[in-house]
Amino acid sequence: MSKHASMIGQMILIGLAGMVTLCSGAWGALALWYQLPGGKVVKNLGSVSWSLLVIALVGIAIYRHSWLPLGIYLLLYALLLLWWGRIAPTNRRDWADDVSRPLTGRVEGNQIVLDNVRNFTWRSNVDYDAHWETRRYDLDHIASADAVLSYWSSKAIAHAMISFGFDDGSHVVFSVEIRRKRDQQYSPIGGFFKQFETTLVAADENDIIRVRTNVRGEDDYLYPLRMQLPAMRALFLSYVRAANQLAATPAFYNTISSNCTTLVYHMARQIEPGMRWDIRLLLTGYLPEYLHKLGAVDRSVPLALLRKRCRITEQARRTQPTENFSQAIRQPPPAS
Repeated sequence: MSKHASMIGQMILIGLAGMVTLCSGAWGALALWYQLPGGKVVKNLGSVSWSLLVIALVGIAIYRHSWLPLGIYLLLYALLLLWWGRIAPTNRRDWADDVSRPLTGRVEGNQIVLDNVRNFTWRSNVDYDAHWETRRYDLDHIASADAVLSYWSSKAIAHAMISFGFDDGSHVVFSVEIRRKRDQQYSPIGGFFKQFETTLVAADENDIIRVRTNVRGEDDYLYPLRMQLPAMRALFLSYVRAANQLAATPAFYNTISSNCTTLVYHMARQIEPGMRWDIRLLLTGYLPEYLHKLGAVDRSVPLALLRKRCRITEQARRTQPTENFSQAIRQPPPAS
């Protein structure tokens, strides 16, 4: 009886180990598909060959009640991880025009000088006038900070940006984005497999918000943040430090751990250590609920009404090229 129970226990353990092997093997197949050098034929061949090998090893282990095939898999998986660990990010690729130049900044007293501030004029995703500028900002004149959310897929998914305003009416938006190669398309799955580097863009609102609302058809919301001026200055400087760090030491974008909100969260925690992690930092479409709960946005009205007031899509789409875009999107929304 004990021998029979022992055999059943071994079979269960092998089965569980087989499941773990299949899951890790699936990750390996995707890693090979996204990162194996060569064209689609090579990538498909490598990914399919790996998958068949993993399935064969698991099948043999279960059929023969043997740990040897799984031991062989562990060795192969270790080699795969060794190869994976040697894939390093770089700042030297043929980048798409809108992420081609790295943002850098330097502090001169209370003045912040930003190099490579983007100020494109967009007519379509492929038709635009490219302008990169050096701009100077005085932290003594910072006046506001706004969270900008741009919905492009579903209610749960939005791109998050921070716009800083100054008392002369100027604004600059910081946005953590994927750094795409030329003609490369965004893939959320690829974001798990070192397909993109991370870049930090500083841009004019007339560029980075307008392209989303007026060109890409996204739905945008601007939430004024309730922050003290020292915290605004500290957050602005955190962006400058992060930009300089990325310019000097490239990093991969990760859909979960290093995306448009997690970097901001880590910077904000340096200012407010008590800020807690929340799933809405990943499901960025629900970020307003998180900010409302923290008291980081206006809590004098229900969230539904605040969301309605903060929607800027229609104001943005009604603007003319010569109009003050930042001023126009801060006008009250049209009556419904």
